[in-house]
Amino acid sequence: MKLDAKIPDGPIEQKWSNHRFHLKLVNPANKRKYTIIVVGTGLAGASASASLAELGYNVLAFSYHESPRRAHSIAAQGGINAPKNYSNDGDSIRRLFYDTVKGGDYRSREANVYRLAEVSGSIIDQCVAQGVPFARDYAGYLDNRSFGGAQVARTFYARGQTGQQLLLGAYSALCRQMDMGKVRFFPRREMIDLVVVDGQARGIVARNMVNGILESYTADAVVLATGGYGNVFFLSTNAKASNATAVWRAHKKGALFANPCFTQIHPTCIPQSGQYQSKLTLMSESLRNDGRIWVPKKKGDTRRPEDIPENERDYYLERLYPSFGNLVPRDVASRRAKEMCDQGYGVGPTKLAVYLDFSDAIKRLGRQVIEERYGNLFDMYHEITAEDPYKTPMRIYPAVHYTMGGLWVDYNLMSTIPGLYVIGEANFSDHGANRLGASALMQGLADGYFILPYTIGDYLASHSFKPVKTDHAEFKKAEQETEKSIKKLMAIDGKKTVDEFHRELGAIMWDHVGMARNRRGLKKALEMIPALREEFWKNVRVTGSDLDLNVELEKAGRVADFLELGELLARDALHREESCGGHFREEHQTPEGEAKRNDAKFSYVAAWEYQGPKRTATLNKEPLKFEVVKPSQRSYK
Repeated sequence: MKLDAKIPDGPIEQKWSNHRFHLKLVNPANKRKYTIIVVGTGLAGASASASLAELGYNVLAFSYHESPRRAHSIAAQGGINAPKNYSNDGDSIRRLFYDTVKGGDYRSREANVYRLAEVSGSIIDQCVAQGVPFARDYAGYLDNRSFGGAQVARTFYARGQTGQQLLLGAYSALCRQMDMGKVRFFPRREMIDLVVVDGQARGIVARNMVNGILESYTADAVVLATGGYGNVFFLSTNAKASNATAVWRAHKKGALFANPCFTQIHPTCIPQSGQYQSKLTLMSESLRNDGRIWVPKKKGDTRRPEDIPENERDYYLERLYPSFGNLVPRDVASRRAKEMCDQGYGVGPTKLAVYLDFSDAIKRLGRQVIEERYGNLFDMYHEITAEDPYKTPMRIYPAVHYTMGGLWVDYNLMSTIPGLYVIGEANFSDHGANRLGASALMQGLADGYFILPYTIGDYLASHSFKPVKTDHAEFKKAEQETEKSIKKLMAIDGKKTVDEFHRELGAIMWDHVGMARNRRGLKKALEMIPALREEFWKNVRVTGSDLDLNVELEKAGRVADFLELGELLARDALHREESCGGHFREEHQTPEGEAKRNDAKFSYVAAWEYQGPKRTATLNKEPLKFEVVKPSQRSYK
């Protein structure tokens, strides 16, 4: 398949503005004739639904929660980037663009990244107008703090609750449109299949999660804003309900899946404390502004951290990366933490942790300042660990957090299925092989507020749409196939629970496709995952009824998809014979242990095409061209 990214010609600073001018428009009076389905009501979905409805389109918004306020966007803590340069420290659109391309280890599209940096300032203005309570300095101006991979302060924040506050802003805009009747909100619905009619995305089949009834909905275009697939690893910082079913079912209908192996490990998470855990908890990257990361210089040191003198502590990030120190990008900080623990310097009961210490910051700034900046995060850590981080250092360890891969989209955010748009973490477009901190909220809101409302209008104005009703043959076929799959799951009546299979898959993924990968481990994973999937379809036990509220059935469908996605992720990691960003192949590293890219062979987007349950996916390549930022070995020293 020939991939056309539709990247505009001209200087990078003018691509988006010129492209917008040449996009076809829908007359305001005609917008009410079009219906758009938006699946997902997190930051990307809520902002898109509100913006499209404000323009005059009819929007059907779907959420598997009872309220958009429960979307996983609410868990984002640290902040949102924008190059306002309020700190007067040399920031600019071009610098944010450069930092993001470099942070993604030169595996993202330049044009997309520049557009993201360009519109990010408007996001802050929009959110302030909505009443989002960003932190302010003593003079009343919006405050900024630093995040990894940057040497300027460009991150706007609301203590450690930035995602929550931004989501409430988008939610308020969404509620306004719901009250006006331009958005119809469907809670507790899970998209089970995409319906394609005459080559165009024309609707979805959703399961009503309260009564189990399958429902079909038609539209002129479909937007997926359903987040990432980090829960393929079972243990992650994602909410347990976060899943990949919507994007995976769309992939099986013809949407290419891009760079699935680009998954992000976050360096500052509360370590796993036992086998009983079903998820992990994030500690915001913003903590690395004032917290210092260290391990004892002596291997196996069991002394309390306060009993270890300063000269016996190794502040290893400050030692290895003097320019960036504790604020190196996430992939770098994560690998170094793993390295320290693997070498025997880990701390805590499991020895799979390093210290994040605030004692210096408290002495320098006072406890009150630290409470104002991070109080809710400190409270959360105390509730989970029963340790007081004001008095003793936090213990942190890397965990799966974000996925840079996702459905392939062109510059207009449209997938390889005409009329199917994918926004936010569900697409692959802006972060390359590693996402810089505070860029997820930026991308979700950029896509929803300022990009999709322009580009989707061009599609609607350029195509004709035959009337399609839910009694169309393609809808009936999708419903029948969905019902058949559900009945098959319910009829297995095996001996192992869904969670048991999910844990086993997660262990395979973490051990062989996790923070560090190698050929031997990836090949082993590609043997183990199909075998586990075969056992799943023979021995899983799904209790309850399919025509009722059934959480086990919901989980079973999602784990079935993860068992397929996990194999594709491992296959993508095996084919990419290089290290870049969050994809670290042990065979490809510099003498200093840094990621070693192979630009001659792998400077492309790997977009996989589904070929059926019995056949291997086909690899398609979108070459990456760097006209402004020339690829080089990343250095944060």
